[in-house]
Amino acid sequence: FKGKEALGGGIYLVVIPGKKYFEIVVDKEQQFSVETDTLDFVKHMVIKGSNENKIFYDYLKFISEKSKAIEPLRAEYESVKNDPAKVEDVRKRMSVIDNEVITYKANFETNNPDFILTKVFQCTQEVKMPETPKKADGSLDSLFMYTYYKSHFFDNIDLTDDRLLRTPVLHPKLEQYFTKLTVQMPDSINKEADYVISKLKPGSEMFKYVVWWVTNHYETSNIMGMDAVFVHMVENYYTKEKAFWVDDAQLYKIQERAKVLKPILVGKQVKNIILKDSLGVAKSLYDIKTKYTVLYFWDPDCGHCQKVTPKLKESYDKFKSKGFEVYAVCTEVEMDKWRKFIKEKNLNWINVADPELRNNFRHDFDITTTPQIFLLDNTKAIIAKRIEVDTLNEILEKRFSEAK
Repeated sequence: FKGKEALGGGIYLVVIPGKKYFEIVVDKEQQFSVETDTLDFVKHMVIKGSNENKIFYDYLKFISEKSKAIEPLRAEYESVKNDPAKVEDVRKRMSVIDNEVITYKANFETNNPDFILTKVFQCTQEVKMPETPKKADGSLDSLFMYTYYKSHFFDNIDLTDDRLLRTPVLHPKLEQYFTKLTVQMPDSINKEADYVISKLKPGSEMFKYVVWWVTNHYETSNIMGMDAVFVHMVENYYTKEKAFWVDDAQLYKIQERAKVLKPILVGKQVKNIILKDSLGVAKSLYDIKTKYTVLYFWDPDCGHCQKVTPKLKESYDKFKSKGFEVYAVCTEVEMDKWRKFIKEKNLNWINVADPELRNNFRHDFDITTTPQIFLLDNTKAIIAKRIEVDTLNEILEKRFSEAK
């Protein structure tokens, strides 16, 4: 493999047909050769010109030997697990091998402090937990283990070392921290994103990757409301000064996307809409005085809308008397089809349209597909958006039940 520029440091895979591969270290030494056999890549590996890869494969061979040594002990453990004395004997022999591996890794880290594999070892080390302290009343602090583990999660991870990006360990750590240790609410995620990014070097590959990963992960999330994370990331990190990897045209699109989404985040009060009904009478969204309003964008020609609209009508009939209204906006301009559908389905809610295309609701509410359901409270703030009718029913059932 040849190239004009040096490769970024990390652990690379050499992949061959048959879904087989072996690993090599690429770092300071980038002119070397490897020779091996497909029967056993590690066992037959011969390195020339790279001390980094020699010590890497010394480690892999050592681990391979210890793995083979412990396999029969695991099988033996399963066969004697009902005999406490024999179980203890097997555990002791397994412990000897485990300690050999721990000692090997510790010596490896001491002798090779800047080697990429040392950084990988450190990254995979679990946080050492102290004893759980007792509260004033003598009970254990149930949140201590979680808060301590989370606050020390990155202690062994060098977030300033871009080489970790080209290893198998960093991505799972990010995913664990953001999806398992962080409450999946936009405010919590935004706080943790700022915390992690503050540990990174601006302009580094690590900065680029973490900012991209958080932004992309939550922009594409199926959890409602996570577009608030996208908006936060764009406003704080997708600037010309910080987002060095994005060209001007792409940066403009990303920033504009955030501007569209920001006014329609969950919790935001929506912009008023004033459109005419089938009789030409202007109807204002803000004139609706009910506990809950569904802002419904639909098209009588849309196949999905034709299935969803009757279901929404059932919900309307069920909840209307409790304080519920539907403000249904037709997104198309063929008024005859619209009126015919309203009559056939007996849509006795507020039906409005914009046949002259004078209203900017498509942009204001990011309507690129139909149907779209926004559930609003009595102040016209968004409770939920882009939801199915079944989800709408669940929310309304719960809220009306709690109000009793």
